[in-house]
Amino acid sequence: MSMIDLAAAAADLPQAWRSQILGRVGGAKFKVLRMDGSAYPDEIHDFDEALLVLDGQMNLAFADQVIAVPAGSVYLVPAGQAHAVAPGSHGTLVIIDC
Repeated sequence: MSMIDLAAAAADLPQAWRSQILGRVGGAKFKVLRMDGSAYPDEIHDFDEALLVLDGQMNLAFADQVIAVPAGSVYLVPAGQAHAVAPGSHGTLVIIDC
């Protein structure tokens, strides 16, 4: 067993938007990253992705729509769905994916 301080792990990262794998649960990777207000470009994965905002807010962009994901919320992005992060996103994000 181990305990991880997620906010501290994100704060210790040398660069925003570069996730760090903290562990694995089943076949899923458990990652943390720091959002710094800048945008992150479109990406598409061949796996589902859970985006959990611990603090701050993520502005998740899909084609012509931006969805504000506040602290304490999770957004489930299905495999094959193009998504990006719009400017203004800040705080700590946990990503769970394969």
